[in-house]
Amino acid sequence: MDFVFFEISLWVYLALFGAAFFAGMIDAIAGGGGLITVPVLLAAGLSPAEALATNKLQGCAGTVSASYHFIKKGQVTLSDMWLPIAMTAIGAVFGTLLVSYLDSGLLLKAVPIILIAVAIFFFFLPKLQPYIASKFSLTHVQFAVIIGTSIGFYDGLIGPGTGAFFSTAYLCLMGLTVVSATAHTKVLNATSNLASLAMFAFSGHLIWALGIVMGIGQWFGAQIGSRLVITKGVKLIRPMVIIMCLAISVKLLLDNYL
Repeated sequence: MDFVFFEISLWVYLALFGAAFFAGMIDAIAGGGGLITVPVLLAAGLSPAEALATNKLQGCAGTVSASYHFIKKGQVTLSDMWLPIAMTAIGAVFGTLLVSYLDSGLLLKAVPIILIAVAIFFFFLPKLQPYIASKFSLTHVQFAVIIGTSIGFYDGLIGPGTGAFFSTAYLCLMGLTVVSATAHTKVLNATSNLASLAMFAFSGHLIWALGIVMGIGQWFGAQIGSRLVITKGVKLIRPMVIIMCLAISVKLLLDNYL
């Protein structure tokens, strides 16, 4: 017997829950969970607009879950992050509002090249990070205003690779460790996701039932992923970031050039 809820089969819900669980775990470690969830949502029969909006809802659960774990474990002091959070939210709101008015095609074509550069950076991380951090640095306020606003805007407008960009910025410009950079990245990623979701909520494209079911999967997957970040550290994060950056690059290159 095939059980159906809101015109969608129970088996589809179960498959999407499983995909979201796995995506949440991967995303908490290295970002890029949307590479898994967006194609699965499209395969389930959602339109591109519905898939993107629903993906933002379920993605919020994962990033909030990972952020909660990092804060609870003392990797992030939330009271010190109010300015980066505020600036990231402002950038994300503007990016989401302008998505219908700006041609993001040119930027999308440049993103794979930037992500490949990020992958190379993480490959040579032990040598490059101390050197770059010693030559370039930003104050807390400068980081919030410049990096928080610009990457938040990018996430609202386009999205792919946001986590990798935040992590690289924290490593290079604030001199954080890989684990600390990953933890702080999740908080800002959650911020931009929630800000964008607030805009998507009025779009009429959100499939709430699917988003909530997938959000539960994301929450539990992100809990496991964030625990692995703390216990395994750079040995896990570094190769995962390289793999996800290259995977996102390949996906964008295929979408934009073929």
